[in-house]
Amino acid sequence: MNPQPPNILWICTDQQRYDTIHALGNSVIRTPNLDRLAAEGVAFTRAYCQSPVCTPSRASFLTGRYPATVGVHRNGNAYFPAEEELVTKRLADAGYDCGLVGKLHLAASEGRVEPRVDDGYRVFRWSHAPKPRPGWPPEAHAYHQWLLDQGVDWDTAYGGDATDGWRIQGAYRPGIAARYHQNTWCAEEAIAFLSEPRQGPWLLSVNPFDPHPPMDPAPEYWERMDPAAMPLPIWCAGEEEHQRLFRKVDHQTTTPTPPDAYDARGMVAAYYAQIEHLDHEVGRMLAALEATGQRERTLVIYTSDHGEMLGDHGLRLKGCRFYEGAVHVPLILSWPGHFESGLLSDALVELVDLAPTLLDAAALPVPAEMQGWSLYPLLVGRGDPHTHKPFVRCEYHDALALPHASHANMLYDGRYKFVAHHGVGVGELYDLQEDPLECRNLWFAPEHAGRKLELLQQLFDATMLATNPGQPRVGGY
Repeated sequence: MNPQPPNILWICTDQQRYDTIHALGNSVIRTPNLDRLAAEGVAFTRAYCQSPVCTPSRASFLTGRYPATVGVHRNGNAYFPAEEELVTKRLADAGYDCGLVGKLHLAASEGRVEPRVDDGYRVFRWSHAPKPRPGWPPEAHAYHQWLLDQGVDWDTAYGGDATDGWRIQGAYRPGIAARYHQNTWCAEEAIAFLSEPRQGPWLLSVNPFDPHPPMDPAPEYWERMDPAAMPLPIWCAGEEEHQRLFRKVDHQTTTPTPPDAYDARGMVAAYYAQIEHLDHEVGRMLAALEATGQRERTLVIYTSDHGEMLGDHGLRLKGCRFYEGAVHVPLILSWPGHFESGLLSDALVELVDLAPTLLDAAALPVPAEMQGWSLYPLLVGRGDPHTHKPFVRCEYHDALALPHASHANMLYDGRYKFVAHHGVGVGELYDLQEDPLECRNLWFAPEHAGRKLELLQQLFDATMLATNPGQPRVGGY
């Protein structure tokens, strides 16, 4: 091991789209701490998840392998494959003291506490989501135990139905106060962990539930928002007719809804308010690193497992679509004195690249079975900061328990986004250089038939070359 491998603070929010950081182009949202993190490190402007749904995305970035290779396609799985090794386990085996705060979601959490795998975490402070659910006793749900230790009942403190604004359009309202919020708890736990006396490096995975719906920000953050100043979701000419082509494709929004038919600005305000709260808690964690003299020795990652449609194209939440809002995610990496600072990289990168990057940063070997490409050379200035991969991929295979068991694959080469929806006779092709809002589907355009075939071949090759080889070979025949 490197004599001075970095500590690793890995912050992964839930369902945060790429265009939600002030320093990276959002003029409405206030994210001073994330802005500072970007100024102190490398911010990737074209980072993509490997699934627009939680479990397959997390399974991918924690193993450095694509969801189809890991064999994890769905939310609600019975178990995580025992033969797959998480990067946190690899780091723990190499001497890292590892901890988790918040969500893991490698297997089903409905009606039960998520079963642990051999994950490498010494500290395991699990909280899948803030709202109490059947099968989550307080002693296993660390956030609720924290509330009970303070004499706080979540339902009473929340003050209403937690499904408002999620299942019901136009009902966006504040939730629990900031001092009792899960975001705050995540930061408290993180600060406690990084303040522990120890010999050797540590890794902490911090996984808050925000800004995942129901979009119920703490009142203190909701009150500072001006819904009238919020941008409206993308709604293109002919949108309803276009979306009808995909009526047999999975999505949690069953009917596309134009932004003037509900409180779309209120939805955006609630979503941004959650992110502004997250930004505050990131600031607290960074301040704790500085106060304990660890900032220069700590690699900080900020990302999200996937995005949120947020009303774009009449869709909310997530599902079997690959618009930018759903698959394009924030990604910032900072390690002062080691990584480039203030670099905006438009290289095509994927979350599957994070696991080999962490092993490289710790001077540990990257196993051959990892399919991601390490970002480390780019981060330390040893490569072209604007070139990494020729394309990125994303997968969806019956990921949500919805009426249609949809299957699809996406490939994006930096200009053209190709989406094969399997078994429904229709697909998507967008030229993001000429059409960044993805309003013109070129799938049926005769002049793009050759390009479609070329991209289909690329996608097919990439998918097949990433196929799980199955059992290890022990003989020649």
